Order: sequence, then structure tokens, then C-alpha cells
Amino acid sequence: MHELSQTKPRTEGLEPWVDVDQTWRSDLSAESYGLSKAAFNNNRDTGTVSRSWTKRKTEKLRNQKKMLYACYNRPCLTINRSFSSIYVHSKFINSRLQFCGDISNLTQKNRAASVSRFRSKAALSVLCFKRSEQNLPLKKRRAEEVEEKMTIKPAVRIAERNLIVKDRTILTGVPDNVIETSASSSGPVEGVFLGAVFDEENSRQVVPIGTLRDVRFMACFRFKLWWMAQKMGDQGRDIPLETQFLLVETKDGSHLESDDGNEENQIVYTVFLPLIEGPFRSCLQGNVNDELELCLESGDADTKASLFTHAVYIHAGTDPFGTITDAIRAVKLHLKTFRQRHEKKMPGILDYFGWCTWDAFYQEVTQEGVEAGLESLAAGGIPPKFVIIDDGWQSVGGDPQEDSSNKNETKQEPLLRLTGIKENDKFQNKDDPSVGIKNIVNIAKQKHGLKYVYVWHAITGYWGGVRPDVKEMEEYGSKIKYPMVSKSVVENEPTWKTDAIAVQGLGLVNPKSVFKFYNELHGYLASAGIDGVKVDVQCILETLGAGLGGRVELTQQYHQALDASVARHFPDNGCIACMSHNTDALYCSKQTAVVRASDDFYPREPVSHTIHIASVAYNSVFIGEFMQPDWDMFHSLHPAAEYHGSARAIGGGPVYVSDAPGRHNFDLLKKLVLPDGSILRARLPGRPTRDCLFTDPARDGVSLLKIWNMNKYTGVLGIYNCQGAAWNSAARKNTFHQTKSETLTGHVRGRDVHLIAEAAIDPNWDGNCAVYCHRTGDLITLPYNAALPVSLKVLEHEILTVTPVKVLAPGFSFAPLGLINMFNSGGAIEGLEYDVKGGAMLSEVDAEFEGESSILCNDTVQNLSEALVGKVCMEIKGCGIFGAYSSKKPRKCSVGLNDVDFDYNSSSGLVKFSLDKLPEEQQKVHIVEFEI
Repeated sequence: MHELSQTKPRTEGLEPWVDVDQTWRSDLSAESYGLSKAAFNNNRDTGTVSRSWTKRKTEKLRNQKKMLYACYNRPCLTINRSFSSIYVHSKFINSRLQFCGDISNLTQKNRAASVSRFRSKAALSVLCFKRSEQNLPLKKRRAEEVEEKMTIKPAVRIAERNLIVKDRTILTGVPDNVIETSASSSGPVEGVFLGAVFDEENSRQVVPIGTLRDVRFMACFRFKLWWMAQKMGDQGRDIPLETQFLLVETKDGSHLESDDGNEENQIVYTVFLPLIEGPFRSCLQGNVNDELELCLESGDADTKASLFTHAVYIHAGTDPFGTITDAIRAVKLHLKTFRQRHEKKMPGILDYFGWCTWDAFYQEVTQEGVEAGLESLAAGGIPPKFVIIDDGWQSVGGDPQEDSSNKNETKQEPLLRLTGIKENDKFQNKDDPSVGIKNIVNIAKQKHGLKYVYVWHAITGYWGGVRPDVKEMEEYGSKIKYPMVSKSVVENEPTWKTDAIAVQGLGLVNPKSVFKFYNELHGYLASAGIDGVKVDVQCILETLGAGLGGRVELTQQYHQALDASVARHFPDNGCIACMSHNTDALYCSKQTAVVRASDDFYPREPVSHTIHIASVAYNSVFIGEFMQPDWDMFHSLHPAAEYHGSARAIGGGPVYVSDAPGRHNFDLLKKLVLPDGSILRARLPGRPTRDCLFTDPARDGVSLLKIWNMNKYTGVLGIYNCQGAAWNSAARKNTFHQTKSETLTGHVRGRDVHLIAEAAIDPNWDGNCAVYCHRTGDLITLPYNAALPVSLKVLEHEILTVTPVKVLAPGFSFAPLGLINMFNSGGAIEGLEYDVKGGAMLSEVDAEFEGESSILCNDTVQNLSEALVGKVCMEIKGCGIFGAYSSKKPRKCSVGLNDVDFDYNSSSGLVKFSLDKLPEEQQKVHIVEFEI
């Protein structure tokens, strides 16, 4: 049975949804799409459809549909052997017809038995039958259809108190008070909601939802109030408190693709998403009995409940990344409170290099310091195009201090609170203080050519909120509130008990006045030329909901006000979310498109660097569905600078440093930044490869971390040795641990780039890739499924550009690599076309007569040496060393109208030449052409 899905094919952010009179998909054979088996399997498994064969298949279906409309005007069964399907048309339906089954590849004898029934739909009454059923009474046939429909098993379900996912048992012993709600009203579904019934109402409820054993999982949990990290394990007790995302892998099955699409031979991935339900927010945790527990909290003692029906969503599939995206989409349709990453406007800073003042000056930043930093970078040929003026520009002050009679009493430093919406005197023009922060904005944009200026502020105004006793701030109704931190957060982060905010309280703006506060703050900044804000300390809101309807209610009120203000004053959607890793915020994120993805880059903490790379990559698996992850600033002059810089290059987020003026590594920065201040940004969030999702590259002592991403015509892989340090759950801090060996060896394949088939413009691509190693300069052609070994020491990395090889003719292959002096070289390729010429046909003839001695063969060889096999035309952004793989030395290369000299290595196939300068401003790209 084949039923066309009426959902549109996913391209993982590479292209917008395409609606061509319904873009249909069917699990047909590779031949029916004109694809090689490898390319077809890759497209099917990733849930993506390349444009070329989608168009052909859609056109075929349209023609069939037109013919069907013309001939089916009464109830009948018609078999037309020109169609690849059997249709029955009902007079009760005059709208659309449904493609039912593929019989094109079956023998005459077997066609009759090839098409089985499927569920009927209210809007689609086209039914498909075996020929032997044609004479059955209509009532009997419909009764059998109803019976068969009723026996369809949902993909995720509870049966005999076990959670069954695609016929695999994931949880056992599901308690009787755990209730199941289907994610779909009819037919097979890929997900289910779970909730629970409790004996009494409470503001905090905990319930086991089943025992978890004999699986591998990856959890994203909050190890601090503000931030998540990853944890791997294989039993329920390993799941940490405050788990907000859980991905489970069944151990049976194979990572290798199944040629026939049989899910019995594939690994099944199950996503658990604890949700927001009413005023309650849920998370997951394990217990000593290996039970997976669901914890629900309102954050307000007066906000209670005892019945939950949609507290966690469970979704399953055989493609981990597609399954996660589909799960988040299902939750979005259910909650209707957030948007996914691909639905949001990305701010312009993502495509340019920037500088942040934080690690250069911390809170001592001044107007003069900002200008010095901009001048210092530009002098080295790396002009920043955006700046983030971090903490230190605002007007703040502590509470009035009472004299203490006890001189031996140790007091905390007073917590600073916001005392005005305008800048402090460090950012005022001495000659004309009324100019304010606009002065440095004008200097940055007019003198130094910056495109964007952002400033920092906390979601509550400042770390200590807004000071209540300041006349200028009275209208915002600020009151001191003391955080009530969740029990599980305190267990993970015990230092919260003595935190300055916990001890001294926070001045919280009245939720009814918070839009007025943001509107006036952002309005003032926008009038000074500020383009956006980095909004920090966001998770603090969950601790302040007592007496205000709870954590979810307060978070939603603040985020709705923030979104509205950003939309009004910063038309480029200039907002970066920071310290915001709670689902209270994620599940109400409609506007913000960029989110800091992990705890900070700590230049002076050696233990932090490997941890940082790993945590960003794994956190991005979850938060990358909501926003583009920001890997944070880093120092270009630092022992781990290349390690951090290369990760930013493939991460897909903004690239910016926090160097102090005069302390830069320009050789490193030139691998990241073009002379005009733009970058070669990868198109998706950088995430671990499929085979790394459940290994622990920080703790297990044997695994390397591989991170994949996509460009238009290439993929990119980053390989990192992150071993030797991790979050220590006992010590509640990051610690070093002993590694088993100094050097680790792993293996990479072309298909580690999960969507590499999307970069292949040839529908008959055979899966072979050209792989360029940035660190060594080696070029390797890697057959489909072949593995390349990579060996790295701790804090070492390698970046691989992966390009599908295009076969122009037998013996003639080509694959562009891009600007190979850059980390993400393939990001330079903006356009790519292959034009196959007559020489390709001669090459095919030559291949047929290979080894034979004849006049025809000799003539062919003579013609082949002179005939043009094909042309490769590319649009290249930027300047530097351009590289490509060519199995034969190209006949010539041109840039624009001019032929250029090039080097060719016949042993590796590497062809390269220098693009000495940027394209002319009106052109934006170089037109590069090879004749093969």
C-alpha cells in the first residue's frame, strides 16, 4: 500500500516550503524517481526531496490527475496500465483524487494482488482494492475497511502498561494514573501526549511514567538555572534532574540504511518533550529504580492542579533530526505559543564578523574603549561590522546601605539595580552630555563602517532588577521579590542559596507595566541608532512567579512584551536571548531568532574549553529547533583559539570575538572573516552527527565529537577531541578527569553530513564525495559509505569540506570545494551549474570500446583528446585560494572574462588558483568557469 503524504517535504531550513498543487511524496522505488538507490535512500531517510525529481514526479501526478478527472464520472473501477496505480472513484467526492499504490514495477500476474486498502478520509473517497475484491458487495467491502482501519496501531501507544514505539518497548510498568492522549484524531500517528491524575491538587507534582532500561539516551538538562548541558546513559537512574529534552535510541536495528525502507531493520529514535500545560511547566528526571519521572511545577503555592493530559509529548521516527523537527512542530501546533527557527526572521549580524566588549573590559567598558577595540581590529584587515556593548553602559546603583554596629559582620557587595533607562556618564559626550550613547553609535557607524550596534540589558532591566525607590523609575511599579528557586535546580546548583539575588532580592517591574518599560527603553535606544539588544538573565523569571499566577504566566507576560517592543523598535529583529535555557521561555518564543547556546566562554578557565564545544553542539539538537544557536564570543589570541574559532565557523551562528584592543591573532581571524567583514556562514545549526548522538565525547575516553552542517553546494564536518573535562554532578562544577589515551582515532564518512544529498544537484548522484582536510591540506575522494580515519589529541580539531562528486562522463568528475584557506570553505559557493558537452558522449563510447583495438576506438580516443566534455560555472563569494576536485586536468579556467593560471595535482585531483581581490561591489560574486 502506498498513500501519498499530503505534508510538504522538509529541506531542513535550506529552502522554504514549496507548494506545487500539493507537493506529494510516496515510498516508491528508486527507479520511479530516476534516482540511484543510495541517493533515493538518503532522500527518503532524511525526509527530504530534491527539487529536480520532485518536480518530475509532481508533473506526472498532475497529468494523471487530469486524465482521471476526465474519465471518472461515475462509481467504477478502472485500471489503466499507463498509470502506476489502481483507482476507484466515488461519485460522492468531486474534489481531489488520491494516489493509492505503485504497481509499475510488478509483473502482470502479481499486479492484481499488489494494492491493498487504506484508511478512507472524509475529504478523500478514492479507494484502492485488490482486483479479486471488485465483485464483493459494497457494504461488505466497507465493513472490512472499517475493521482494518480499527486495527491500525499508532506508532506510539501504551499497551498493557508499557510504552510501545513502533513495536519496540521503551518504558515498562507505566502506572495506572498516567493517561494517554492521542496526537491525532484518526489514523496512524507518530506521537502521543502523556499526562497524569493525582489524588490531590498541588503546586508541584511528581509521577513515574515507566521504567527505562536497555536503551541509549541523550538528555539536555539544566545543570544551572541558566544553562543546559548533555548527559548520556542507558537506564532511568542516569537521567538527571531538570531534563528538558530526551532522545532515546533503541538498541536493535542498524545505523546503515535499509535498502527497502523496512523500519524493522532501522534504529528507532524516540523524542520525549516535557511541555507547558496551563500554568505548569514540566521536566523529566530519573530515580534509583530506573523509573522515568515527570515533574510538574507552577512556581506559585496558590497555583495548584491535580489533572494533566498534555504534560509530555512523545514522538518517534527513524531519522533522528527529522523526528525532532516533526516533534517540535507537533508541539507548536498544540501549544500555539511559539514559532520554529525557520519561521523567524534572522538578524543581519549573523552574516558578519563582530566584536563584544565583555571579556575585553567587563563592566569597566567606556566609550573610548569601544572605539579602541574597533580601530584595533580594522587596522589588522579584519573590520568588524557589528559590536555588542555589553554590561557596563547603563545607569545603575545599589540600595541605600544601613550602618552596621557589628564591624566583624561580613556583608555581600550591594546588588546593583537599574536607576534610569539612559546611559551612564561613561557614555556621555563630555562636550554635550545630551547626545548620550548616540555619540559612540555615530562613531562606530560613520567612522568605522559598522552596520549594527547592539547593547546589553537584563530581562528585568539589570541583575538586581529596577530599583523601586528611584523617582524616574516609579512609573514601572517595581517591587523587591525574593527568588523561589525550584528544588531540582537547587540540587543541581546548591550555590543558589547564597547568590546575591537570592539574598538581596530583585526589583521586578509590574508585569502590567513591563511593555511600557521595554517600549521606553528600546525607543530611546533606537532613537540613538541602536539596532538590537542582547537580553540576558532570562531564566530568573521562573523564580519570581509567586503571587503572580506562577512561573509560566510571568514568563509569558514578559516575553510577549519583549517581542512586541523588539518588533516595534528593531526592524531587523535585533535580539539575542541569553541565560534563557528553560522551556518556560522556549515554548513562548515567537520573535527572538538567536539564542546563546551554552554557558560562557571562560578565557581564564582551562577546564571549560572542551566542555563548551560539546555542550553547544548537543544543546543545539534541541534549542536549534527554536532559534539559531549562538556559540558565544571567544579570544582570537588564546591557547584554544583555533579550537573555538573553527567551531564558530561551522556552527551557523554569529561569529564575534571579545579581544582586548591590540591582542589579536589575525592569521586565525582571516580563516573566519573576509576583507569586507562578512563571513562564510553555514546554513543550519551545527549538531553532532547521527553516530555521535549517544556517545559521550567529554567523558567516555574513546569518542571524538563530529559536528555537521550544510552550505548550498557542500557539507562541512568538524571533528573535535573534547575528552578530559566535564560537569561533575557530585562536586557540582566542571572538573578535569583522567583520559585513557593521549590520542583518539575516529572515522568519518560523507554521509556523516546528514543532508549531504541536498548538496548534490545531480539526481543520479552515487554518494561519492570529495573531502578536503583543512588542517593537513589533503584531498581525498571518498566512495559512498567508505570511512576516513582521523586522529586527534585533546583540544585538537579538524575541519572537512565535503562535496558530492559530479560525474560528467566516464573518467571525468568534478567537485568544487570553495575558498580552501577558510574554515568553512564551501560557504563561498553561491551558485553552481554543470553543462555537459559533446565530449561526454565520446567518452561514453570510449568506455564501451575500452581495451579493444579498432579504427573506431582509435578515432574515438583522438576525438576525445580534443572534444570538450563539459563546463562548470560557479558564483564565488569573497577572495582567497579557490580549490576544487577534478579527476582530469581542466583545459582552462576563467574568472569573469579573463583566463587565469591554476595549479593541478594529478595524484589528488586538487586544482587551485588565487582570487586576489573581492568582486566588484555591483557584482557581489566572482564568475568562475572551468572547461573539462
